[in-house]
Amino acid sequence: MKTREHPQRQDTGTVDDMRAIVRETYGGPEVLRLDRVPRPLVKGGDVLIRVRAAGVDRGVWHMMTGLPYLGRLVFGIRKPKDPVLGLDLTGTVEAVGPEVTRFAVGDAVYGSGRGSYAEYAVAPEAQLAAKPESLSFEQAAAVPVSAVTALLGLRAGKITEGQKVLVTGASGGVGSYAVQLAKAYGAQVTGVCSTGKVGFVRNLGADHVIDYTREDFADAGPYDLILDIAGNPSISRLRRALTPTGTAVITGGEGGGKLTGGLHRQLGALVLSPFISQRLTIFLGLVRAAELQDLAPLIEAGKMAPALDRTFTLAETKDAIRFLENGQVSGKLVLTI
Repeated sequence: MKTREHPQRQDTGTVDDMRAIVRETYGGPEVLRLDRVPRPLVKGGDVLIRVRAAGVDRGVWHMMTGLPYLGRLVFGIRKPKDPVLGLDLTGTVEAVGPEVTRFAVGDAVYGSGRGSYAEYAVAPEAQLAAKPESLSFEQAAAVPVSAVTALLGLRAGKITEGQKVLVTGASGGVGSYAVQLAKAYGAQVTGVCSTGKVGFVRNLGADHVIDYTREDFADAGPYDLILDIAGNPSISRLRRALTPTGTAVITGGEGGGKLTGGLHRQLGALVLSPFISQRLTIFLGLVRAAELQDLAPLIEAGKMAPALDRTFTLAETKDAIRFLENGQVSGKLVLTI
């Protein structure tokens, strides 16, 4: 199961370089390799972090494959702009830029940065927060991107206590947090997942669980709010599951063609929403310190916990991403570094 280190540079490390998962082109896990690269430098509001663990999710898969092609406007048109893969991270502060005010060397932090599949990574101070003390580094690495996305999605839907909320893709990284957060808001929550994950979603706290292989969620409503993370239900199905004035929040772009992926649904929803009584909306899921800080009290109070499926070593990154690709993950995967 282990992935071999790049043979040409395996034993030539210096104090100024580090091990990292790199790639020069887009593609599947086969384009990844474990190599030694220069340690990143900090400037301005950057924080250099000694990475202890990093999250594995669909966002990283999109960065690796360059799909949909629309994403290459951000990742790099012809090849990846950042050779080192990874977003989610947690670890200890190694150095800070001259504009950093909230962190000092040795602080334990978590958040989102550039190239987190490495021994060291740089992150803007604005995308970091103090690591919750109750979480291990492995648990904390499973939080930032997925939990913040879930929080922002529910806020975009203007969730309130007592609402009937449906979460599609409830067994995934974002979905596992969305179920817990919606319950923390006081909502009645229904999660949608496959047969083998019904027990997992129920254990997250869902009041009801729909096995999509046996039942269409559109026949089980109506719901006041739908957080659609699954990435493929049609707009008409979402509307059929809503109350006449309900809200559907669409996130993710799974499925669809290589050019836009599933993003055509989000664009279609924005065009249609002004002409109907139901509200169809999207949001930008950026990891910021404010949301990470908002999540910390919920974590410390036990109202939300990372659903960590399993961990892999940095050398096993290819195996981790292949495991993600096969669709069997419940919650999150994490690399230990």
